[in-house]
Amino acid sequence: MTYQQVMTQECVVGIDIGGTKIAAGIVDRQGQVLASSRSPMVARGSSDDGLAAVELAIKSVLTQKTSSHEIQGIGICSPGPLDPKTGVVINPPNLPCWRNFPLAESIRNSYRVPVKVENDANAAALAEVKWGAARGYRNVFYLCIGTGIGTGIVFDGVIYHGRTGAAGEGGHMGIDVNGPPCPCGKRGCIEVLASGPAIARRARQKVEAGSPSKLADLACGNPAAITSEMVGAACTDGDPVARSVVSETLDLLAYWLGNIIDLLEPDVIVMGGGVSSMLAPYLDEMRQRWNGACVNPWPDKIPVLLARYGEDAGVAGAAALLA
Repeated sequence: MTYQQVMTQECVVGIDIGGTKIAAGIVDRQGQVLASSRSPMVARGSSDDGLAAVELAIKSVLTQKTSSHEIQGIGICSPGPLDPKTGVVINPPNLPCWRNFPLAESIRNSYRVPVKVENDANAAALAEVKWGAARGYRNVFYLCIGTGIGTGIVFDGVIYHGRTGAAGEGGHMGIDVNGPPCPCGKRGCIEVLASGPAIARRARQKVEAGSPSKLADLACGNPAAITSEMVGAACTDGDPVARSVVSETLDLLAYWLGNIIDLLEPDVIVMGGGVSSMLAPYLDEMRQRWNGACVNPWPDKIPVLLARYGEDAGVAGAAALLA
């Protein structure tokens, strides 16, 4: 091994595109984020405007590159639907600037390195398999609970895409045909029942109905201001309304994950996203609810682990595509 080889550190640029921002990072082969930046996304301009915003984010993080960092490629997380094989972004609702846009090809033409594009939850799942909580497990189901519920499936280290790349939308698995409408067009999706906004909505409804709760004080008397974070804090303090909302959420997630276990029987379930920290103290309670929620005779053998990556999940996931 030469002196130059010893000093060179192979890295990947990870780009996480959202509706309003772009997170960028330089990630090494061990999954460590060595540098990061944030910049705005131009979601409602032209396709070129959106591309320029991504290229600006890449340039911004590359200014933090040291002489020892050897960039091996660029991974990109984008809202879907998209085609992971071609890197074409099809028609994401929160990125109207792109319709059948060849994102991977466009970035590849600018930087002349390998480029891959993937759905954010799929990529985050892969990062957890390569470097995070799911390392060492063969078959992994990943869920990210935040403003929505995203999921990813990894079998033997490979993302399961289905026939066209559209598989893995577990957040839009319906568990109540008469449930509330979801923005996706279906009813009773787990996302519209157990995501962060859904948790806050149920709490607001209980407070507005007159149930006494610390949540009213936390929201300064305005039920419309109640958030899922407030529900978590009030539950920790023993508030009965918050505890009721959390219990309902655990019931919903357990029933949904019971279906996932019957369908996939993963080796491990990894939970990420902003709401996961709120639910962390209650994971054992959720697992107990699997009794009667699935026909699999060994659900208690499947661990539920908290994800390694928090706000860097998208950047690490994007980098994992090329690591």
